[in-house]
Amino acid sequence: MTLERDLIGVGTLPMKVVREHSEVFCDVSAEKIVNVATVPQRSPFRYPGGKTWLVPYIRLWLSSIRSPVPELIEPFAGGAIVGLTAAFENLARKVTLVELDSDVAAVWQTILNGHGEDLADRIADFELNAGNVRRVLTSRNPSLFERAFITILRNRVQRGGILASGAGLMKSGENGKGLASRWYPQTLRNRILAILEINTKIKFVHGDGLDVLRRNAKRKGVAYFIDPPYTVAGSRLYTHSEMDHEALFRLVDSLAGDFLMTYDNAEEIRLLADKFRFDLEPVPMKNTHHAKMTELLIGRNLDWARERQYSELVSPGFLTQRFRG
Repeated sequence: MTLERDLIGVGTLPMKVVREHSEVFCDVSAEKIVNVATVPQRSPFRYPGGKTWLVPYIRLWLSSIRSPVPELIEPFAGGAIVGLTAAFENLARKVTLVELDSDVAAVWQTILNGHGEDLADRIADFELNAGNVRRVLTSRNPSLFERAFITILRNRVQRGGILASGAGLMKSGENGKGLASRWYPQTLRNRILAILEINTKIKFVHGDGLDVLRRNAKRKGVAYFIDPPYTVAGSRLYTHSEMDHEALFRLVDSLAGDFLMTYDNAEEIRLLADKFRFDLEPVPMKNTHHAKMTELLIGRNLDWARERQYSELVSPGFLTQRFRG
């Protein structure tokens, strides 16, 4: 798809403007991309489609509303880097994480409901080898606790951290380390123990994020970070990937509180944003294969995302001066 068609699809730029200023809009690939190494890694998951790269934007967004916001709801939590960041950095007084996937939910239920330290110890004490991995992954009728451990293990030894059915185990892995490529037991233990220190700020709901949005739609003091399964890769990456995107946009339009949605840069989504008169901003990022691409930020007013220069967004001073929890 050409740049001109991409921009026309947004529904806000006439063809003449696009053509006259295409050199400006074409520069997305040359823009600086947030280096995730500058962002604190809070989640025990290595989540496909994870949003660590978005954290500097999340700080800007939540600070532009109110600091701290009374409550942040993340209805498609997954690895929950946004909710965790908001809790750790006092960007929200309360964070509600919602996840439908029973395996991912088992991890958050275990960590937040009294057995987080046991899970951290189980990870630290596990002897990683092919035999032990196969034995654990083929366990039948595991308890909630064991299901949480199995999910963390699968997330760390399967290709790309993909938890959907059909994902295979890593072979050569990173630098030829095979299954151990992404298995950092002490790091995982430390992340879980850190979450325990702020767990009174976090509520977890195992359920349908859309239902949670409906129940809270009239609450004005709530902010929503909405990261649904994407239109293109969702079915490959996630167990629950079916989504009526137009119905989601309609539901989001009814929310009394502010929201920020993220999506793949797809024509269908740009047209929906235009239909519901939402603001839209493409942002550069790198995927798990280090390919440069753009994703879409969608909200009611994204001026906060355009007012900061890149140097301000990712400079060490900006990252740390206001947001240490």
